[in-house]
Amino acid sequence: MPVRNESRHLEAAVRRVLDQECPGPLEVIIAVGPSEDDTRGIAERLAAEDARVRLVDNPTGRTPAGLNLAIAAARHDIVVRVDGHGELGDGYIATAVETLRRTGAANVGGIMDAQGDTPFEEAVAVAYTSRLGLGGSTFHLRTSAEGPADTVFLGSFRKQALEAVGGYDESLHRAQDWELNYRLRQAGEVVWFTPAMRVTYRPRSTVRALAKQFYDTGKWRREVVRRHPDTLNARYLAPPLAVLAVLGGLAVGGHGSYHKVGWMKLGWLAPLGYLAGVFAGAAALRRELPWQVRVRLPLIFVTMHMCWGLGFLVGLGETSAR
Repeated sequence: MPVRNESRHLEAAVRRVLDQECPGPLEVIIAVGPSEDDTRGIAERLAAEDARVRLVDNPTGRTPAGLNLAIAAARHDIVVRVDGHGELGDGYIATAVETLRRTGAANVGGIMDAQGDTPFEEAVAVAYTSRLGLGGSTFHLRTSAEGPADTVFLGSFRKQALEAVGGYDESLHRAQDWELNYRLRQAGEVVWFTPAMRVTYRPRSTVRALAKQFYDTGKWRREVVRRHPDTLNARYLAPPLAVLAVLGGLAVGGHGSYHKVGWMKLGWLAPLGYLAGVFAGAAALRRELPWQVRVRLPLIFVTMHMCWGLGFLVGLGETSAR
């Protein structure tokens, strides 16, 4: 479990691991990065209270480095990745072990069950689990069927398979999960999804935090595509194309309005059409949602699409991963 600035959710995440029924010995290894809150103090208290909890230092604070440090310290053959924002569902580890043995997969994972506490967080959670929000990734949709997958949320691994492909790429500050699963599949291993495994995920709580998350993710997803061009698909291109259409439409429409050029005013159709699609999509979600949640959905969708797409278009530039 790599953690940094996770004082709000860390204890609940660790307790959910310790409460799991496991078909063997269990240890929780927390890779603690430099934090601006009481994350380290909480982690040290949890380790003092339960001998199964161990701490390792993660000086960079970056997720892939913390994961590799924790994996290196692990003493058992199966490694279950846990997130400081997440809480494992009942039977998660037992199901992971059984599925690894039954399928022979190198990595198995399940549903990312996003749940919020505030109306904004609940709206983000709804967007995460809708096709309009994150494009229908298998692990976001509760209706997905069990079987081989390109990637899974978090993941439970055979440690030997992880080590054989070199673990997580520490030069990727984000999108390292997807890239690792790509290398596992390229090595002939199987990545397996099962809806029987479920993790409660706590989404970002402000527009600013959500925008930064998606902008950074878009930039690093572009880096993965740069390194592995064969991974590019239509789902990745949709947000950057939407950004180009909206910005292009605004530029053409605004120029036409200023110079009173009639046909150029048609450029306004792109941003207006996009917004109409977002509002229609939000209204069409067939879920019983409080109005406080539903009215926030258009803002959430626009933030996700535009920030992810802009990040993808900008890429890492001169600050390319090292």
